[in-house]
Amino acid sequence: MDAGKEKCFGVAMKGQNDCKAGAGTTCQGTSTVDYQGNAWKFVDGGTCTTMDLPGDRKGSPTELTRDIPS
Repeated sequence: MDAGKEKCFGVAMKGQNDCKAGAGTTCQGTSTVDYQGNAWKFVDGGTCTTMDLPGDRKGSPTELTRDIPS
């Protein structure tokens, strides 16, 4: 991991997560919906929860239950 980066759940676009995207997925690039709550991406430290995302979404340092594919 790059210095000054943090894991942020719920901010990656479809197929652009850095790792972990819930059950049935393996790792990097496996998220299937934008802003998938159980998929994370590395972001600049301190920016995760303050990013402006569509639909009043916010990033989280822990897994989210929103936008999970069925």
